[in-house]
Amino acid sequence: MTTLTFRAATTDDIPALVVLVTSAYRGDASRAGWTSEADLIDGERIDAAALEADLSRDRSIILLAERGDQLVACAHVADVDGEGYFGMFAVDPAQQGSGLGSVVLAEAENYAAREWAVAVMQMTVIDVREELIAFYERRGYVRTGITKPFPYGDERVGTPRRDDLQFEVLTKTLD
Repeated sequence: MTTLTFRAATTDDIPALVVLVTSAYRGDASRAGWTSEADLIDGERIDAAALEADLSRDRSIILLAERGDQLVACAHVADVDGEGYFGMFAVDPAQQGSGLGSVVLAEAENYAAREWAVAVMQMTVIDVREELIAFYERRGYVRTGITKPFPYGDERVGTPRRDDLQFEVLTKTLD
């Protein structure tokens, strides 16, 4: 198997990122993996403008995981007010369940601690995604009980299929 390598995304990577993130979360392709939101939300998961915004912010990167020339996973990592932020985590549905996600998550945590000296990593997860929350809990994340509203009406995040969605904040102290 080809070695996994990591690098920061550039604007040239945006089309491939849209494809990867969408395939991991939405539509029939996402059903090959276990991270699908297809039963919760229709439409696009990300667009080029949102990716450009993440790439242009200070202390913000989109970390790419590649095997050879194939993009297999990504995550947005940022320093937000002195805490690490982890989001837009996507693994190729055909490779979910292989341990790849755990490796990418650890690399993102190491990057945030090494580059920005943050002591805490934070993320938001749709609170009805119990399997996904359990995945993060097994990797040291803690449910804070803090919730944030789902952005209903914002077509950039898709069209919800239910009216009870919200985000829960999870945190982890980094070593």
